[in-house]
Amino acid sequence: MAHGEVKHDYHLVNPSPWPFLASLGAFIAAVGAVVLMKGLSANEADFFFGKGHWTLFAIGMGLIILTCIGWWGDVIKESRQGDHTPVVDIGLRYGMILFIASEVMFFVAWFWAFFELAIFHGHRADWVVPTWDAETAAAWANWPPPHVETFDPFHLPLINTLILLLSGTTVTWAHHALQTGDRKGARLGLILTVVLGVIFSWVQFAVEYPEAGFAFGNQGEVTNATLYGSSFFMATGFHGFHVVIGTIFLFVCLLRLMAGQFTPQKHFGLEAAAWYWHFVDVVWLFLFTFVYVMPYLTMQN
Repeated sequence: MAHGEVKHDYHLVNPSPWPFLASLGAFIAAVGAVVLMKGLSANEADFFFGKGHWTLFAIGMGLIILTCIGWWGDVIKESRQGDHTPVVDIGLRYGMILFIASEVMFFVAWFWAFFELAIFHGHRADWVVPTWDAETAAAWANWPPPHVETFDPFHLPLINTLILLLSGTTVTWAHHALQTGDRKGARLGLILTVVLGVIFSWVQFAVEYPEAGFAFGNQGEVTNATLYGSSFFMATGFHGFHVVIGTIFLFVCLLRLMAGQFTPQKHFGLEAAAWYWHFVDVVWLFLFTFVYVMPYLTMQN
């Protein structure tokens, strides 16, 4: 045990620099994001505080990445040293469940913004017409806004849906294979899941997003499409970020599996990654239904 012989099943962690570095990195990244988008200096040539400069944001994100690697590396070391007793293991499971619950709340906010814009657009016209110009009022009073060409959900979005659902089966296969001692099957299942995650991200960010006429290279008649575009990209982009994080999570689990750090009896790291991946799958089904299919059907009618 890391602390010698103890008379309880709990793990008292050693003093760690990671909480402080995580807070510092998050603060610098937040300020850096403001600088990148708005700037804190009247002189745009200011290297640290001028608008459009990414230096502070990069430093903050670098600290966060360093903290993630170091902190989670310490957790892995503690597990290998025997500090993760059954009681601690239960605490880790509760922590992962609460983390996923907090992520659900994030997505509830993005979904509600989309639903509010879609459900109450008929009432919104009465609120905005007296004070806004006709074009802006029309954009707010209709969902999707006029002249917005939504994605056909039964092309690229459907392909990505099938990719993500397939990845859910492969990660389940990997988890089950490890539980039964089939390390070769677990390795193959994880490799396929990681590859499918990378393909999903590539299709979404490199193929689908550049085709979005309501955000990139808007034509004159689509100037008010940002109402639709901001809600669309917030919901789908936030999910896409989760897919990237989940893919990295599973890749680390693959490396740990190949290093012999998982056993049929002790593999919570992989189990937590599988929970997270299934959560990402379920959220995408809601996104596909309400963000892709429903606006498309509305436009067809």
